[in-house]
Amino acid sequence: MATARSWRIASFNLFNLNEPGLPMYRNREGWSEAAYQAKLDWGAQLLQRLQADVVGVQELWHRRSLERMVERAGLQADYDVVAPDNATGQRIVCAALVRKGWLRGQPDWVAQFPQAMRLSSGGDDAQTPDIAVAIDGFSRPVLQFSVKPHPKAPAVRVYVCHFKSKAPTQVGSEGWFKSQREVYAPHAGALGAALSTIRRTAEATALRWMVTEATKGTTEPVVVLGDINDGQHSNTANILTEQPTYLTGGRLGGRDTALYTAQTLQQYRDTRDVYYTHVYQGIRESLDHILLSEAFYDHSKTRVWLFDGLQIVNDHLDMGEPKLDGSTDHGVICATLRYQPMPPPRPA
Repeated sequence: MATARSWRIASFNLFNLNEPGLPMYRNREGWSEAAYQAKLDWGAQLLQRLQADVVGVQELWHRRSLERMVERAGLQADYDVVAPDNATGQRIVCAALVRKGWLRGQPDWVAQFPQAMRLSSGGDDAQTPDIAVAIDGFSRPVLQFSVKPHPKAPAVRVYVCHFKSKAPTQVGSEGWFKSQREVYAPHAGALGAALSTIRRTAEATALRWMVTEATKGTTEPVVVLGDINDGQHSNTANILTEQPTYLTGGRLGGRDTALYTAQTLQQYRDTRDVYYTHVYQGIRESLDHILLSEAFYDHSKTRVWLFDGLQIVNDHLDMGEPKLDGSTDHGVICATLRYQPMPPPRPA
């Protein structure tokens, strides 16, 4: 539970939380009533355990399902549910739970990329072919809102995102594929993986554009969290964070547009790295992230909040079965942030 000087922010992939019986993707029957109740139970227990003040969620289909989970946890008096009113089971959205009284302004779901953004180039040199990427929107709209965790601190702008997965895009129904199936079929996996990567990279660039617009020349605290479907040192993460320097002493660190991964900040506090949030074919990866602006970085002269640890809930990835026990197929991460502004420099 938050104190006067600290708060907790979490990212939770809900693994397709929808009302029972509603279709999802190719599953026309949806969750059974028993599976749905198990999901509510598992999620409610998690919320009680975390006691986070802000929870960004992904893979929500139905607003009422999230409300039911909060009610099952007995936390309806503690949280405002930030989800679109039209989230009624037909599409996937990002959403959030925000401690009562903390929300500032109106939340917004950003579906389109910044209008001025371009992904085209003639190449860096004469032998590099032209490239142009025609994409103008997010697979899952990015949720943005602001919270006020402390009366003496500025409001914190939060972005909740969910980027395109690594799973290859299915191209078998495309006209160009069907017209020459014998040519393309042997390469469908590679083509699909490339398309997914391009889409995810474009989404990271669009969100980075938004973060830069908010942070360039400002000291506004910003948190980006969610399922970016890529690892700590991936190009997706590098675009989002701008790869800041961490090992800087004193008050010499911090850059207005940079984002600092909670994973890296925690690694500098641990003697062993056991961070993973997803397991696929025996490979453990960190796909879910909390990224923090310089207002949260230890050595920034504009620091307001001190990163005070990262909790990873991931035992269920090795022991559970989400379609049977109601768990999620992702780990859940939660960062604690303590109000501790950088003291002014001592007189020379």
